[in-house]
This record gives sequence, structure tokens and C-alpha cells, in this order.
Amino acid sequence: MHLHRYEKWWLTFGISALIIFLSIVGIQAFHQGHKPPSEKAFVDPERVSETEPFTKPGLHKVQGKDWDYELVIVAAAFSFTPGEVEIPKGAKVKIIATTRDVVHGFEIAGTNVNMMLEPGYISEYVTTFNKTGEFLIICNEYCGTGHHMMSARIKVVDK
Repeated sequence: MHLHRYEKWWLTFGISALIIFLSIVGIQAFHQGHKPPSEKAFVDPERVSETEPFTKPGLHKVQGKDWDYELVIVAAAFSFTPGEVEIPKGAKVKIIATTRDVVHGFEIAGTNVNMMLEPGYISEYVTTFNKTGEFLIICNEYCGTGHHMMSARIKVVDK
């Protein structure tokens, strides 16, 4: 089979670009140890319920911080704990979440809150709830056969 000179150049260029790209990604991912954004805080997945702040999941008022409340959430096999939370309208909330078993998603439908919960890592997100209503928390990462039933609710109410 005969290849034209320009076809050889383009094949060489394309294969070289692919090798360079994969080398850069490999160096960044493995050599430099890139990890998920939640990599800053760790928790032993087998001891989540014994580790602060996960010993008392739920909404807690805080003082002296940039936010008003901390919402502690624990995900595990097809459920979020707590299953329902009531938050005052206009409250600035830091969501602190983790999982005990497998990777779960954490999305509050109708808001910009969307995190991935990974075993061994603590995910955090700060948001303000400015609209009253009921918001559904869903798992948007397939986590097993009961994935479609994994949900919780946040009720934002007037103060």
C-alpha cells in the first residue's frame, strides 16, 4: 500500500500529538499525585459514625464562621442521613458530606450544589438558600441496585 508524503506527515503528527498528550496526563495523574478536590480532608470509611462531625448528622447552628449553619450528611447504601432537613431562608450553609461504602453523588435539584462523595474523603460545599420550597437531594452516581430510590429532602422555610 502506498501512502502519499503528506499522509505520512499527518499520521506522524497525529500519533506524536497523542503520545505527548497521554504523557502529560500520565505525569500529572500519577507522578504529581493528583487527587479529587475533596482530598484535603480524610475519614476512615469504616469508622464514619465514630468520627466528628459525622457522629451527629443534621443541621447545626455555628458561631464565628463565614456561614450560619453546618449540614452534616452521611451517604450509605441507598440512603442519606438525615433524610429530611429544615433550613431557614437566606441561611448560608456549609454542607459537609461523606460516604461509608461506595461512590455516591450528591445533587440538590434546582440549585448549583453538586458533589461526588467518595469513601475516605470529606466533601464540602458552601451555599446560600434564598428560595423557600422543598428541594430533592438525589444520588447522581450509579451506586447499585437501589440507586433509583436514594433521595432526601431539604425544606427551606421563612425564618
